Amino acid sequence: MSLILGIESSCDETAAALVTSERRVLAHRLATQESEHRPFGGVVPEIAARAHVEILPSLIEEALAEAKVRLADVDAIAATAGPGLVGGVMVGLVTAKGLALASGKPLVAVNHLEGHALSPMLSEPDLAFPYLLLLVSGGHCQLLFVEGLGRYRRLATTIDDAAGEAFDKTAKLLGLGYPGGPAVERAAEAGDANAVPLPRPLVGSPEPHFSFAGLKSAVLRARDGGAYRPADLAASFQQTVVDCLVNRTARALREARGATALVVAGGVAANKAIRGALTDLAAAHDLPFVAPPLWLCTDNAAMIGWAGALRFEAGLIDGLDAPARARWPLDPDAEKVRGAGVKA
Repeated sequence: MSLILGIESSCDETAAALVTSERRVLAHRLATQESEHRPFGGVVPEIAARAHVEILPSLIEEALAEAKVRLADVDAIAATAGPGLVGGVMVGLVTAKGLALASGKPLVAVNHLEGHALSPMLSEPDLAFPYLLLLVSGGHCQLLFVEGLGRYRRLATTIDDAAGEAFDKTAKLLGLGYPGGPAVERAAEAGDANAVPLPRPLVGSPEPHFSFAGLKSAVLRARDGGAYRPADLAASFQQTVVDCLVNRTARALREARGATALVVAGGVAANKAIRGALTDLAAAHDLPFVAPPLWLCTDNAAMIGWAGALRFEAGLIDGLDAPARARWPLDPDAEKVRGAGVKA
C-alpha cells in the first residue's frame, strides 16, 4: 500500500489530503476563497495565488495531523502541475517540490484533469477501464474515452466557453451571486424551464463538440428584454445546458465502443439536473452511470492524491524540474479544434 500526500491549488480552492492506493482518504483539508472573490463576481488570479501562499502550509500540517502520520511516513508527494491559473499552480507545485527535496520523497506532478478523470474510481471500486467520461467544469467541457492510466482519447471539447463558465456568467448577469453554478441551480428550482426560448448550440450537429458562448449572449438579450423572471431565465438556461450535454454525450456514446460505464466528473457534475439527465441517458444505453460524491466533484486534493498514487505505483514519478502549466491537454494528439477559446 502506498501513502500519498496530495496538494491542489489550480484555481480558488486550496487543499491537502493523505490518500492510500487502497482508496482510503485518511485526511482531507480544504480552504475556499469565496469571500475573497465574491466582490468581483469571479476568481481574481492574483488574489487566489496569494491566498494559496497564506493557507497551504497550515493545511498540509493539519492533514498530516488528522491522518496521524509524519511527512517521513508518506511514499510520495503529488501536486497539481496544471492546467489552471498558473500562479496558483506554481504555489502548490513549488511547495510540493520543497517538501520532496527536504524529505527525500519522490514528486508526482499530476494533471488536474487526470485527477478529475480518475476521481470516480476513488469512490467506485468496481469502475473499470475503459469508460466514457464527461468532464465538465468551470474551465473545461470535454468528452474523453478513458482507456487506462495516462491513456485518454478526446472525443469532443468546447470550441469556445466551458459549461461552468456559462453558469458563472449567467449568475452574474442575473444578479444571483457567487459562486455561480450553485446560485443558478437554486434559482432554477423556482423557475419554469420552458419559459424562455434559448438556442441549443450544436445540438443535432454532426460536429462532436460543445459551444456555450452564444448561449450566454442569448441570456443577456433575454434579460435586457425585461419580459422574464430571473428564476425562469435560470431554469431555462439550466435546461438548455442539460440538453446540450446530453445530446453531445449521446453522440459520443456511439464512438465509445466497449465502454463499461458513463461517467461524469468536474465541478459542474454536482448539478442535480445534469446528474439526473445523464442517469437516464446511461440507462437508455444499458450502461451504469457513475458520478463521484459531491465533495469529489469540485477541486480537491483527494483526487490529486489518488491520481498520484496510481502514477507512483506505475513508476511514473517526476523530477524537481517539472514545470507548472497553464494548459495541459490530456490528449495532446487530438485533432485541433476550431475556435479561439479552446483551452485543451
